[in-house]
Amino acid sequence: MTATATVTTAGFSNTQKWKPSAGFFSSEFHGTLSIPIPGSDRRRRDCCSARLVVTKAAASADTDKDNKQKKNRKYRRNKKKDEDGNDGDDGISTATATATATADQQQQQQQPPPPSPSTMISLDDVNPVGLGRRSRQIFDEVWRKFSGLGQISRTSRAEDETLDALLIREGPMCEFAIPGAQNTTVLVVGATSSIGRILVRKLMLRGYTVKALVRKADEEVVDMLPRSVEIVIGDVGDPSTLSAAIEGCNKIIYCATARSSITGDLIRVDHQGVYNLTKAFQDYNNKLAQLRAGKSSKSKLLLAKFKSEDSLSGWEVRQGTYFQDVVASKYDGGMDAKFEFTESGDAVFSGYVFTRGGYVELSKKLSLPLGCTLDRYEGLILSVGGNGRSYVLILEAGPSVDTSQSKLYFSRISTKVGFCRVRVPFSSFRPVNPDDPPLDPFLVHTLTIRFEPRRQKPVEGPAGMKQDLRSFKLIMEYIKALPTGQETDFILVSCTGLGIEPSRREQVLKAKKAGEDSLRRSGLGYTIVRPGPLKEEPGGQRALIFDQGNRISQGISCADVADICVKALHDSTARNKSFDVCHEYVAEQGKELYELVAHLPDKANNYLTPALSVLEKNT
Repeated sequence: MTATATVTTAGFSNTQKWKPSAGFFSSEFHGTLSIPIPGSDRRRRDCCSARLVVTKAAASADTDKDNKQKKNRKYRRNKKKDEDGNDGDDGISTATATATATADQQQQQQQPPPPSPSTMISLDDVNPVGLGRRSRQIFDEVWRKFSGLGQISRTSRAEDETLDALLIREGPMCEFAIPGAQNTTVLVVGATSSIGRILVRKLMLRGYTVKALVRKADEEVVDMLPRSVEIVIGDVGDPSTLSAAIEGCNKIIYCATARSSITGDLIRVDHQGVYNLTKAFQDYNNKLAQLRAGKSSKSKLLLAKFKSEDSLSGWEVRQGTYFQDVVASKYDGGMDAKFEFTESGDAVFSGYVFTRGGYVELSKKLSLPLGCTLDRYEGLILSVGGNGRSYVLILEAGPSVDTSQSKLYFSRISTKVGFCRVRVPFSSFRPVNPDDPPLDPFLVHTLTIRFEPRRQKPVEGPAGMKQDLRSFKLIMEYIKALPTGQETDFILVSCTGLGIEPSRREQVLKAKKAGEDSLRRSGLGYTIVRPGPLKEEPGGQRALIFDQGNRISQGISCADVADICVKALHDSTARNKSFDVCHEYVAEQGKELYELVAHLPDKANNYLTPALSVLEKNT
């Protein structure tokens, strides 16, 4: 007997014939054999099945047919003799015909009826070893192709062509499709990296349109990427080459990193590259907004910009003290403050406070553009400079017509020596009166910056340098409101510093941190992923730890990092969060505190939302 097996794998098939061992089937069989693929990833298991059709050999079928035809001819000859009037042989002929018919019926009854074509058998009924060597080779080949999607090893061009043909012919597979993925174009920067190669294929299998930014489109680079990926040539260090890459993109995943420890390369890729790409993305969004005769939902709202002496109008300098009794007067050492526009073109808020419990502040009633309210924004960003003092940012919220009903909310901020940008989310403001409700940005009408000598800490400087913590100087450049949103726009894969050579760790982390800061200041919704040392092993096999605070100590699979990036694209809990992630481990005594452990059993497990919901936002 012969057998035919058709292995169908999500749109393409391969048919092979083999000869099963004796006794494999006792009768003719037509049916379908479903072969489940073992493994923890049901995505691969569901995409592969085998169709088995088993029939008797042609020679055996012809023999049965000839025997039946001979019996029928013999029966017809005997019957014809009876009809011709052969009376002497009547009884004998009739008996012979009756015996022959009875024998035929008994033989037909002994033969089992053929099974229905819809009969299904499983591996419990059939031993896969009996399918033959060639069938097992087909099975192994299919399994190797699908398991290769989650591996780090370089894919061959033949495998890429198979995947490309599958995607072009069948479109996004329903098993992997994500709502809205067909209308989302993702730009992957660093698509040929260990994470990027896996990330590109995961995005394609889920129905996204993928663009890859590369410096050179040589043959080696092209072979690393599937044909369905749109390759754009550009350099993150050169802003003029990024406009074509950004065109038509909705989201960006940045997993590129400098290939050397040279400071210039680190700054160009890990710092300046992130800044250039975020700026190009913002410019593209603003361009689209202008075409729609409106403003981009990702644009920041300008509250104050100090570019001339007129821009200082409306700001009021005030003095105060926390002590209102007579005894406090003997601790009154004086205080003074001013807000002026200097000859160098800077708006400077400066002064000193020597009085015990005293403070000075700069305040203004906000004037928002018509139709704009702060409830559409999620925080403030200040561009300031000075001598590194800390301040208290106070928002007054309530009915603007009756300020007596207003509530006060405060948040402490720190600055650096020189210029810096400070991001203050509305969620960080706390009511001055604990009984007051949480801050409602819609009701905010007054902004105040307060300096007080208490809680001031010396800043880093030359040894022996005297620092008077009761004096301050704050150079104001602008104050803007950061837009809110439901999803992240820019995913940055950074690092924790583990696994990097100690001699270059400080340089790498400095460049990475600068890139993270530029992303936070951009106004885009961001997610910063800091994985531990990367491992080239399949993903979804071990539990993950999500944490904040540089406490993790283990590595993580590149495939797991890629899966986190894909899930973060449409997860609202991932917006404006930075976190460390690694494989689960047994922590040392006293260091067992991590936020959450989540497992990745299959594609349906939404482990990212509960993992990130407990982490701090705007980090």
